[in-house]
Amino acid sequence: MCARYPLTVYGPAGEHIPHLMQALCEGDTVSLPGLPALSVLDVPGHTAGHIAYYGGGLLLCGDTLFTGGCGRLFEGTAAQMYASLQKLAALPADTRVYCAHEYTLGNLRFALAVEPDNRTLQSHYQTTEDLRRRGLPTVPTALGLERDTNPFLRCHLPAIAAAASRHAGQPRQPGVETFATLRGWKDHWNG
Repeated sequence: MCARYPLTVYGPAGEHIPHLMQALCEGDTVSLPGLPALSVLDVPGHTAGHIAYYGGGLLLCGDTLFTGGCGRLFEGTAAQMYASLQKLAALPADTRVYCAHEYTLGNLRFALAVEPDNRTLQSHYQTTEDLRRRGLPTVPTALGLERDTNPFLRCHLPAIAAAASRHAGQPRQPGVETFATLRGWKDHWNG
């Protein structure tokens, strides 16, 4: 594409990306036509150099945060991903989250396995099921809704730690230990 079109390829400074023209890291700002100015956030976990863009009430988060879920840990650690998710969760509740894939129904099924009595989650699942049945996307989502329904953003809560503990068959502390257990559970979940 670069040979055919006059493009600037932006990407994370911590990744090897062919044809990268503008290496970015936290604190940088990107201005693109038709979009608000976007601040770069370092969000390692999925990969070591993963980044997200935030500005104008929009969060473009790649494979770090998904509707109802989060990315796998390919290069990063559970502690890195947990810290990255906490960074994103601290943004305003009305932030519109644009993730890289449409995994919402599967993610919400897993979320219901973790937290079956969450009424907001139950309602979100029904709404999502209706959208997908009609061939409509579930992205973007609102960060506030994610904080209320996404188990990977709720690992600090005793109920989520209790679910992780039951799954592991041993106590898990709220926070990164619960996150690591949930991520491993999701990696092998067939629901």
